[in-house]
Amino acid sequence: MANWHCVKQCGACCHLDPTERPDLAEYLTPEELELYLGLVGEDGWCINFNHLTRECQIYSSRPRFCRVEPEVFQDLYGIESNDLNDFAVKCCQQQIAGVYGNLSLEMQRFNRAISISSGK
Repeated sequence: MANWHCVKQCGACCHLDPTERPDLAEYLTPEELELYLGLVGEDGWCINFNHLTRECQIYSSRPRFCRVEPEVFQDLYGIESNDLNDFAVKCCQQQIAGVYGNLSLEMQRFNRAISISSGK
């Protein structure tokens, strides 16, 4: 089993285009939805994503919906702690593919990182 972890300087999750996430209102509170939509720049990317460094400028104080933590995923998506790893891997692969493509350097880096972390 691959072990999920964030791959630095990817940023695929920072592509927040709400047209690609039509079900936001199903799992975000009205306040979180308002915050989420306020973070979306004209290009569909989070206004706090630095495109040069490919890092979040507010990482330590990022909103709850930006955090991959057991209690957040349980509350937002109904994902149990023991299913979080596999769910997070699939989410990242889907998001990276949508933003950068299945054959992108970002996808290769992510897949290599999760393979290495699982000892494969």
